[in-house]
Amino acid sequence: MAEWLRLRRGLFEDSTEAEHRQEMTEILAEVDGCVLVAERPFRSHLAGFVVVGTRKYAEGCTSSPVAYLEEWLVDADVRRQGVGRLLIAAAEAWAVANGYTELASDTTLDNEISLASHLALGFTEVERQINFIKKLD
Repeated sequence: MAEWLRLRRGLFEDSTEAEHRQEMTEILAEVDGCVLVAERPFRSHLAGFVVVGTRKYAEGCTSSPVAYLEEWLVDADVRRQGVGRLLIAAAEAWAVANGYTELASDTTLDNEISLASHLALGFTEVERQINFIKKLD
């Protein structure tokens, strides 16, 4: 939990520790979702994480409900080394194993790194709000 909390602080810098802990508790209580982590070899720290949930609807999707990439972060020192790709592959595997045919996501308009990462991993931009959809086989 401490490592997930550390990573979440990098993703949601304006949240307090109490808010992070409350949200983490709520995420873990969800029935339709999961938290996936990337461990660092030979260290006790994580390299990144994703939170996959479900939503009744997501922009551009034709199925309902849809698997949704709610949170995704890779530590800066291990970016561009395939960690993000492995996390998304694990999220896709979870979604397919649970009967979903699409994985959706979003980012803020100014997050060029996230936009580029999504596009590089096969997501398609569906609205300028910057929402993503990826068909799962």
